[in-house]
Amino acid sequence: MSTAATSFPERNAAEVADLVLTPEAAAPDVLARRVRQRRQMYIGQAASYSLGASVLLLYAYGGAVSMAVPSLFWLGGLLIIGTFTVLSEAGFGDRFQDHYLTVFQISAHMALQLVFLLAVPTVGVAFLAVLFLIFAFGTLRMTSSQAMVTWGLATCGLGLVFLGSDLPIGLPVKTRLERTASMLCFVLVIGQCAFLGLFGATLRKILYRRSIELKAAYQRIEELAELDELTGSYNRRCIMRLLDAEIEKSRQTSTPCAIALIDLDWFKRINDAHGHPVGDEVLRTFAITMFANIRPADSFGRYGGEEFLLLLPDTSGDSPQRMLERLRSIVADLDWSAFSPGMHVTISAGVVTLRDVDTADTFLARADRALYSAKAQGRNRIATS
Repeated sequence: MSTAATSFPERNAAEVADLVLTPEAAAPDVLARRVRQRRQMYIGQAASYSLGASVLLLYAYGGAVSMAVPSLFWLGGLLIIGTFTVLSEAGFGDRFQDHYLTVFQISAHMALQLVFLLAVPTVGVAFLAVLFLIFAFGTLRMTSSQAMVTWGLATCGLGLVFLGSDLPIGLPVKTRLERTASMLCFVLVIGQCAFLGLFGATLRKILYRRSIELKAAYQRIEELAELDELTGSYNRRCIMRLLDAEIEKSRQTSTPCAIALIDLDWFKRINDAHGHPVGDEVLRTFAITMFANIRPADSFGRYGGEEFLLLLPDTSGDSPQRMLERLRSIVADLDWSAFSPGMHVTISAGVVTLRDVDTADTFLARADRALYSAKAQGRNRIATS
């Protein structure tokens, strides 16, 4: 005999996302999924009561209980299930964090078992066994405070039965039929408890997998929040944060640091002559070329429009300018005619090395002046400041 509420783990795992939603914020699809889950649970409860009534029916055929007991037990269970089903369909439970109304369900089912325990004590052990199943179900959904409340109610109920009465609570095993019914009683309870344990283990595995997927999604979101959507390089906010960190690191470790502010020459003309889609492809190709030819320790980000910022840690002397000359030559030698016949793309850059008095703003200002100097000298060149 059992009153366990069950549903399929794969479908139920979707509740993980619901936990962070307040009832007011729950989306329509979330509410619809909750209703489906509760329906599955109530169907499982109805099946459990049907099995329990069948066992009582065997006792009734054996003469241990009245023939009315199985019917009343079944109808009592259906009355509880029907009441909560009506509340579910009306959306009453969705007003609360625990939309299953777990405490109320457990209390109602537990009260029914205690009523029949008092009314039919000759098979009372069978009803006591069901209490374990009810609480096994509750552990899947109850919070610690809910567990304390329901445990307190169970204690009061059992105290009333055992200490407030002298009823002979037993389990008939005189005849073969009674022994069969008693065996089925425990077999069904143990089987459904085992199923709930398996359900819980499966749910934990699903939740673990979901947590791994969620962590990967968060990591991807963080990456996207730092990257420029068009070029895949760091966006301005991220590259500026990295610049601050690099300046701080350079000061703490007394290591040199350089930056280069890079601009694609006459990029507006490329957009005007060939269209923005071609201009976007040029930016992407330039960024890919940079990634393929800078060091792993270097950081490359889009500073704005067609301007890019390259951080060159642990670089000093004329090394930064040589590195940028190499990059300038690589970009100029690319076959840009694949985008449009006769197209030629070059870059200009201002390269500066960190000074003791520099802040991030003055560091960038010096790089910007060097870039302006490179453009003033005819573009497709590297200048320093």
